[in-house]
Amino acid sequence: MGHHETLDLFHSLEPGDRVELEHEVKVGFRTWNTVTSGTVVGIDRQRRSLHFDRNFDDKVFSDTILLKRDDGELTTVTLDEFSTLKKLPESH
Repeated sequence: MGHHETLDLFHSLEPGDRVELEHEVKVGFRTWNTVTSGTVVGIDRQRRSLHFDRNFDDKVFSDTILLKRDDGELTTVTLDEFSTLKKLPESH
């Protein structure tokens, strides 16, 4: 799934949908790939000022998903161009 398909799926998510996100985690110089899954609590597109020395009218956004993991933990994940989002079947 490409980035455009991931964004299309992101915009169609509703609270209660189960999803799995494959993404890259970076801490300092360390990088690893991981999978985070859970139930969507909410999605948001937030304006950020993450970049230094940009033109004053440049707009930078982060697409975020608030997930409730199976153990009850709440976590926020941010999509980037390397993220792969999948919708999972509902569990009963």
